[in-house]
Amino acid sequence: MLRGAKVSSGYCETLVRTHYENFPVGTLFLPRKIRTHLRAIYAYCRVVDDLGDEAPGDRLALLDAWEADLAACYAGEPRGPLFEALARTILEFSIPPDPFRRLIRANRTDQTRRRWETYGDLLGYCDDSANPVGHLVLHVLGGFDARRAVLSDATCTALQLANFWQDVARDFDKGRIYLPQEDMRRFGVDEGAVARREATPAFRSLLAFEVERTRALFRTGLALVREVPEAFRTDLLLFSRGGWGILDRIAAQKFDTLTRRPAWSKWDMLKLVVGTRLRRDRILADGLGES
Repeated sequence: MLRGAKVSSGYCETLVRTHYENFPVGTLFLPRKIRTHLRAIYAYCRVVDDLGDEAPGDRLALLDAWEADLAACYAGEPRGPLFEALARTILEFSIPPDPFRRLIRANRTDQTRRRWETYGDLLGYCDDSANPVGHLVLHVLGGFDARRAVLSDATCTALQLANFWQDVARDFDKGRIYLPQEDMRRFGVDEGAVARREATPAFRSLLAFEVERTRALFRTGLALVREVPEAFRTDLLLFSRGGWGILDRIAAQKFDTLTRRPAWSKWDMLKLVVGTRLRRDRILADGLGES
């Protein structure tokens, strides 16, 4: 391997390891080559999110510049270690640019839209903010097609929604509420209660409702695990179990994510990884909630 390849791969690995707290990314169960490519993809996704959420200054301009870097990458002129790694992944798996562009589009949306009227609106947003990640992963795993994409979309949307329900307070501090406005009205939850961090009975009922339909998406997407090669099934299952586990933690807190944010400890993560490895077939047979 060329020295430049080692540098760019290491850069991506460091970026991924220091940013992803909820879900294992590229565990040791995957072949090293596949882990390297997935880390390049996740590093790209992480930077896009950081530009849309954390970067100082004109974020729309920064996202425009990032899209120009993506275009340069596809033109065979990658700029910087991340895009050098990504260029190899794109070339090896013939990945089209659309999923990468949709992630940028989602972060542009975040700069101008702060509320979502309906659940359907929110799912439309997830189609840009989350589902492209699954499509990219399927390309690397050699299994992208229309059927698998639909199953992947269910899992990726569920993961995004689980993160929203986990981070209601954090997102509010950024000026955003991802809870659909129609659902807030239905359950009698106003923004003042969120601002005051009051986990009222109405708020808890609302979050319980959102959690349950998120579980339904995880159940639908679980079928994807059997649709990929044997070598990749454990890692794919880890994503569903990680998201499901966050929903379990929300429920254990009686659906109060305003005063305390549910999260994984390192010990919890280790148990998740080992348990998934040892009981994978049973989990697939019994379902996520029965393992």
